[in-house]
Amino acid sequence: MRSIHFISGLPRSGSTLLAALLRQNPRFHAHMSSPLAGMVDAMLGEMSDRNELSTFITNEQRRRVLRGLFDGYYGQEMTASVIFDTSRTWCAKLPVLSGLFPDYRIIACVRHVSWIVDSLERAVQKNTLRPSFMVNFDTRGTIYNRVEGFATGEGILGYSYNALKDAFFGEHAPHLMLLQYETLVRDPAMAMAAVYDFVGEPAFNHDFDNVHFDVGAFDDRTGMPGLHAVAAKVQARGRETVLPPDIFRRFENDAFWRHAPSNIRGVRVV
Repeated sequence: MRSIHFISGLPRSGSTLLAALLRQNPRFHAHMSSPLAGMVDAMLGEMSDRNELSTFITNEQRRRVLRGLFDGYYGQEMTASVIFDTSRTWCAKLPVLSGLFPDYRIIACVRHVSWIVDSLERAVQKNTLRPSFMVNFDTRGTIYNRVEGFATGEGILGYSYNALKDAFFGEHAPHLMLLQYETLVRDPAMAMAAVYDFVGEPAFNHDFDNVHFDVGAFDDRTGMPGLHAVAAKVQARGRETVLPPDIFRRFENDAFWRHAPSNIRGVRVV
């Protein structure tokens, strides 16, 4: 019987790199975001009381339907014995996942928030001739407008940040591990050893100098060429920020996971 775990967390924080590394293990399947989280949301809605026939649906039937989505999506042709499904939404779904897969683990990728905002803005500026879904294809905004959009509760950063806090402080936090981007790129061997230990799988000798992951066609279709590009060699790369100083400072203290007294659930932070 195959195991299923989840990759979630903040955008631009290493989830694609983590998936690319996990894929080196022939026993594992990992990829960029899948549609399963959206499918779970849709089915939960259809089986709720807004459907007048929901009176005929038991919670056990709901569980079977939702688990069936995973079985159907990955299918018998999926030969991997361990699946890592990726979505930033999963951090908001720990209670649901706990009812479906009692032994699951969720690895949330995190990063200094100022550098996430920098990376988002850098991606937009890199593709100035192709308005981005990340800013709702708005061509009129300034960097300040864009950052406000990123950070709202429904924004690409704000939603995932709130979902991360939901998971971090919630009762199902024992299923959660936070993997810092800074750790992953500076000491990938230690980071991956922690991941394997957390999910209870035997160690694997990863090649951190030859990482391959190509979803260029997907990125081109969304108007963000290179958005999920992964460098062949895992290493930390310094750079200057593209953000104005006031924007960079705005997010400097938002890495709550670095404040040990706040970690009331004892979440593992690597």
